[in-house]
Parts: sequence; structure tokens; C-alpha cells
Amino acid sequence: MGDYPTRQIQSPLELTDQIFEPATQNEALRDEIYCQIMKQMTSNNNRHSMDQGWQLLWLCCGLFPPSNSLLKHAQRFLDTRRREPLAPDCLRRLQGALRMEPRKLPPHQVELDAIQQNRVKIFHKVFFPNDTEESFEVATNTKIRDLIKIIASNLGLISDDGFSIFVKTQDKVLSLSEADYFFDSLRQITDWSRKTKMVKDGGPVNIPYQVYFMRKLWFNVIPGRDQEADRIFHYPQELPKYLRGYHRCTKEEMVQLAALLFRVKVGDDKTQFVMITKMLKELVPNDQLKAMSAEDWKKNIVAAYNKQANMTAEDAIVAFLKVIFKWPTFGCAFFEVKQTSEPNFPDIVRLAISKQGVTIIHPKTKDVLARHPLNVIASWCSGSTYFHMTVGSLVKGNKILCETSLGYKIDDLLTSYVNMYLNETRAQRTRNQRFN
Repeated sequence: MGDYPTRQIQSPLELTDQIFEPATQNEALRDEIYCQIMKQMTSNNNRHSMDQGWQLLWLCCGLFPPSNSLLKHAQRFLDTRRREPLAPDCLRRLQGALRMEPRKLPPHQVELDAIQQNRVKIFHKVFFPNDTEESFEVATNTKIRDLIKIIASNLGLISDDGFSIFVKTQDKVLSLSEADYFFDSLRQITDWSRKTKMVKDGGPVNIPYQVYFMRKLWFNVIPGRDQEADRIFHYPQELPKYLRGYHRCTKEEMVQLAALLFRVKVGDDKTQFVMITKMLKELVPNDQLKAMSAEDWKKNIVAAYNKQANMTAEDAIVAFLKVIFKWPTFGCAFFEVKQTSEPNFPDIVRLAISKQGVTIIHPKTKDVLARHPLNVIASWCSGSTYFHMTVGSLVKGNKILCETSLGYKIDDLLTSYVNMYLNETRAQRTRNQRFN
């Protein structure tokens, strides 16, 4: 609040961390924080100090409520100062904090920036896979599941099932847990990244990040049923996997899909046919480019394109998805890993994770080397350099050992699919009991 000189210059976030971090961890300290702020604002004639005090109280009211014995005093303090611009919003936040679990971490930089600019509404930018973005209002007590519902509703999606919020930093893309508060999740990730970078670089660093909304779990996805989801998520998320050559498909299918991808890019403009040979990397899987000469690809793509009667670019998106939807690898997340447990498999294999479980694929021939449905996977674990999985029983099961820096991603995705499978199994059991 500036009433007492500090020995060293500290950033506002460092100061709010000193005030609020101990209280987020220890309930006994929460009343003390409220008392200290209110005491320092009582009979205080310094306007700058009072403005800072109101900002602190605003942050405090959103993090945790005071105890029942202090609550009426805090409410009276706010009631008697209703003419102060932030007092009504502090009261509203306090009421909200009483209905929610306390926050686990001190305020995020975004919250601090907002209140320092006297903005009580916080908008956060969210990016989508089709290279669009939108800002959404995020409150102090917004949970990840709330934000998923808000975004899905705003976009007009038929369902929010399977969608998730991701945070992308310079070195990781992390899926956020639905049960957590949005700002607690952000704080956790940026703090972790900051600590890692401080060890490397020395000194505090600013961690840039972006928030993404994407499909995480691929179940109940039927191309054409929700065209907004197809356009914003399914097409831009599945296209890169196809072009990287992760699927097994016939030459006829590749020609048909190339013609559809060309139509998505140029619509009805046949003058662009001359560009096909230069666009092949955007139309044909990377590992199949040499299956024909560039001119033969062009000739076949033009012929397939001309057969597509009265088709718009939007129709072509759905048609593309309907073709790849028939393949067993549709909707899979793919990971190239080094395996060290199966002597008959190549060293480098591709793991495909989906609602079917974990499929191990030969990266060159695309032959399926092994299939492990979700209900036979006994356990798994991961670290910064590995992912391990036990199939069968915990005692006599086979261990699959993989070296990878993406173990955290495989672990998280598998956990989410297994939880989905268990929830569906429980729901099915409940339905069966109801009918019997």
C-alpha cells in the first residue's frame, strides 16, 4: 500500500505472493490477512494507499472468505464504504467465495494486471485449432469445466463432451484438469515453467503462454453431425495427422482426399489447377509424395476434383472427415517412441492412443504390431524421459517400456480415456440394473 518504505524494489506479483501465498496454504492465516488490510484502511487519509488497499481487498475477497466469526465484521466494513468504487464488487466476490472452495494459489499476473487498471471484469484470449481466437470473461472463481461449457455454448457446439482447455508454453502443451480453477491452473503451469527457466538462466523470467480450446477425447464424433465442430476442430486437428502419413490408406483414397483438400483451399476456382504440383505437400501424405510423379498426382487430382458436383469448400471439409472416419486410426493421438521391451519390434514404434486403447504401429509399414484395449491396461507411469505401461495383471502382466520426452502427454491422455471408459461402464451397469 506504500505506507512503509521497502528495502528492495519488488514487482506487484512478488508482493501479493508474500501476502496471500501463506494464507492459501494455511487457513488460520486468512483472518489475519483480512484484519491487517482493513486495519490499514481504517482512518487512512492517503488516497494512493487507500486505492492500493482496495485492490488488495478485492483480490483477497476472490481467493478465500474470512472465518464465520470475522465474516460479519468484514461485511460491515464493506457495507459502510459502499461509495468506494470497489466496495460493491468486493462484497459480491466475498459472497461468491462463501459458496466455493478457497483458491489453492495466490493471484495470477492477469488478475493483478486487471485490478491495477481498475478493471473488475477479466477477459482472456482463447485460441482455436482453425487459427481463430476469441476473448472470454473469466472470473476469479471460474473453474475449467465452467469455461469449457461457456466456450462450447458460445461457439454453438452440439456438445462439450471430449473438449479440453490446454496451455501452451515454449516447451510444453498441457491439458488442464476440469475440477481446477482456471487461474490456479495457469499459476501452476507458469510457476513451474518459471522455476525451470530460472534454474537454467538465473533470475526471474516472464513466461509467455497461450490458452487453447481443442478436442481431446475422440468419442461420439460423427462427421457432418456438428458442422461447427467439424470446421473449427475436427478438420484442423485431423488434417496434420493425415499429411504426416500416420494413417494407412489406398492410392484411390489419397487422390480423392487430395481433391477435397484442394477444394477446401480454392473452392470452385479451376484456374488454380496449375498450382497443384506446388501444393502437393498440403494435399498428399508426406511419405506418399513419391508414389507418383508430380504430374500424375496433378492429373489424378484434377479428374477427382471434376467429379465432385456442386460441392462447396464447407462440404469438402465434411467429405474429407467422412473418408478418414472409416479408418481405425481416426481420432488417434500418435507418439513416436523408442521401445526397449519387445525384441521382435523395431526400436522406434508409433503409439496410437484412442477410445480403443493403445495400438503399437510399425512407423514405416504401418502394420499393427500389438493392440491393448483399455480394459486390459493394468497400470502406467511416466517421467521426463519415459512412459511405462503394464498390460494384463499387475503380477503377471507384460511391461511395455518406452523412452520419450512426451510421457506426460501419453499418461494424461490415457488417464482421460480410461476414466471415460470407467464412467461409461458404470453408467451402463446402472442402466442394466434399472431395467432388470
